[in-house]
Amino acid sequence: MPDDLYYMQLALDEARASAAAGEIPIGAVLVHNDAVLARSGNRTIGDNDPTAHAEIIVIREASRLLGNYRLAGCVLYVTLEPCAMCAGAIVQARVPRLVYAADDLKGGAFRSCFELLTSPKLNHQVEVTSGILAEDSAALLQSFFASRR
Repeated sequence: MPDDLYYMQLALDEARASAAAGEIPIGAVLVHNDAVLARSGNRTIGDNDPTAHAEIIVIREASRLLGNYRLAGCVLYVTLEPCAMCAGAIVQARVPRLVYAADDLKGGAFRSCFELLTSPKLNHQVEVTSGILAEDSAALLQSFFASRR
């Protein structure tokens, strides 16, 4: 749990940086053998890329660094429950463990809207821990969207 808190705080730092750049404040950190391989926030607006979610960016970078599209031994930390696209990428990359902060009631693909990460119909299931610093993540998202209304 202490490691989960530490890495989730790093993901929240990335989410804050995304908010400062005008992006939806979601951050992700990908860890391999207790070392941070990749960290990023959302970049969909800045990159003009609808797939530039924080999770996708760190999965791509970690795969490049490891020289393998399979991310065995990795843990992905993200500040919001992954969407269906990101959950699909997590499964395809064979990420063994996901830790996320807040549930996404409008699009989460772990339990809120879909159950992709643990579906026995898929060829890979992910161990998921949720709720780590959930209040901090939810407050950041609420503040971001309140400032836009």
